[in-house]
Amino acid sequence: ITADASVRVVIITGAGSAFSAGGNVRDMQRFFDDTLDPASIREEYRNGIQRLPLALYNLEVPTIAAVNGHAIGAGCDLACMCDMRIAAQSARFAESFVKVGIIPGDGGAWLLPRVVGMSKAAEMAFTGEALNAAEALACGLVSQVVPDAELLAAANALAQRIAVNPGQALRMTKRLLREGQHARLESLLEMS
Repeated sequence: ITADASVRVVIITGAGSAFSAGGNVRDMQRFFDDTLDPASIREEYRNGIQRLPLALYNLEVPTIAAVNGHAIGAGCDLACMCDMRIAAQSARFAESFVKVGIIPGDGGAWLLPRVVGMSKAAEMAFTGEALNAAEALACGLVSQVVPDAELLAAANALAQRIAVNPGQALRMTKRLLREGQHARLESLLEMS
């Protein structure tokens, strides 16, 4: 996508009735084996799930998550990896890692507070409780809630409103927004 200048926006959605149910909990049970080497677990994370937040964060074009159902655990974090989120009315979001005795190893502890603020992120991460679409809208996790049948049309309409703009201006604007999350104003002005 980065190499193709004709791409101006990306929409990510789930197949079927879920956006993403997150990781395979049965598969994660092997991490509780005391004989498993922590260095091996670290490398598995680095070469596995942690590649996704880095790829999406560094993607040069705007990204839209069209959340068509449950976005649970890593699925919630996947939605947060996108620049914008639109939810179907049936969508539910949960930062539920604590419920299965693990931590958000896919960047959720960094992403979620930047999307909803520290207090709401802490509440979501410490309780693991799910939010419905209206609650997600109220806390800023999503910018729109639409009827389920209208989700892709709404995501495409937003994508079209973005894509009419010059590609290089979009890419640089995204870069400035990302840099603005940690740069000093003077540095950002110089980059601009």
